[in-house]
Amino acid sequence: MHQEGILPSVSAATRASLLVLGSAAFLVSADARVIDPLLKIIAAEFTVPKESAALTVSAYALPYGFCQLFYGPMGDRVGKLRVMSTAMLLFSLGTALCAAVPNLWTFIGLRFLTGVVAAAVIPLSLSYIGDKIPYESRQSALGRFMSALMLGQIVSASIGGAIGQYLNWRAIFLIIGAAGVLVSVILAKESRRVPETLTDRHFSLAPILSLWALPNARIVLPGVFVEALCVFGGLAYLAASMLERFAFLDAGEVGLMLAGYGVGGLFYSLAVKRLVPKIGERGTLLLGGSFLCAAYLLIGAMPRWWLFIPGTILFGMGFFTMHGPLQTRATELNPQARATAVAVFAFTFFLGQGIGPVLMGQAIRMTGYMTSFGVAGVGVLLLAFWLRHQYGRMSAQARP
Repeated sequence: MHQEGILPSVSAATRASLLVLGSAAFLVSADARVIDPLLKIIAAEFTVPKESAALTVSAYALPYGFCQLFYGPMGDRVGKLRVMSTAMLLFSLGTALCAAVPNLWTFIGLRFLTGVVAAAVIPLSLSYIGDKIPYESRQSALGRFMSALMLGQIVSASIGGAIGQYLNWRAIFLIIGAAGVLVSVILAKESRRVPETLTDRHFSLAPILSLWALPNARIVLPGVFVEALCVFGGLAYLAASMLERFAFLDAGEVGLMLAGYGVGGLFYSLAVKRLVPKIGERGTLLLGGSFLCAAYLLIGAMPRWWLFIPGTILFGMGFFTMHGPLQTRATELNPQARATAVAVFAFTFFLGQGIGPVLMGQAIRMTGYMTSFGVAGVGVLLLAFWLRHQYGRMSAQARP
């Protein structure tokens, strides 16, 4: 299974810093979510309905998801750090220009272009970590990297709201853009300091198509699709379920409580270094699925409003605990075209995120929150049991 002989691990002195990669991930994550608390302010400035202003969110998210497939093969052939440094520079320019948009449609166009280049950062960072960190310690490194994503999501909502209220919403895009230029310069220097081993420079989509022929890919890719389907299908409706059941809560209060999801992710990133050596990948999968199932059942029943806080923390802990082993295996699906494999993994995950809320919305309409959340919780627990069994088979096949 572990084919580190193809791309040997190297010391920290001869690889890009996880801090630099994490900084890039933080900025991309913050940029993706910072606009959420600003929608009302942006709509008022451009004198458009809030629903029209919300198109800026979709304009970023759609190319961000689909373009990940493009960056995988490019990273394998040009160099992951080189592609990331260029993408971060373009991302920074596009983000900074958002501070000067004269109308909504210009803003939407810039957000679309920014999403196109932002798509390079996460899959190429994950695959670079896969190249340079030995498998045995890779999940811990990925956990630290993912904590930067969580911080970006948590901090962006509060900072974006504060800047939008007390300063001008445009200022946040200048701040992110300026920070992105600095990270881009550091990534460019790192790409020269630690040159990467490249595959054939001829660009081809063949590695994407051939990935499904690999037995482990037929476990990991469907697994992450169903995981995203169950997790993000329900996550989209957690706040709505609270607002409908507890009328005395307002959207701001529920949004603040929903930040528990990110807090749970941070708890995982702090615990992963000790967790995986103690219970292994299979135990970690089952623990994450159990957390998610318990969170869904708790939030679905919800006898008291304040239970939503530990429920969302448990939800975040469950997702990242379960997702960690899947993400780690994704970095090992094809070490000879690692960026391509991780890009397909990320794209499959994105598809699940997109389809899940649609299916969950139909289920809630027919059966209500309690039943729908309960089914999703049991479904993700069954998935964890199936993955645990399949991981055992993969480990057995890897033994000489």
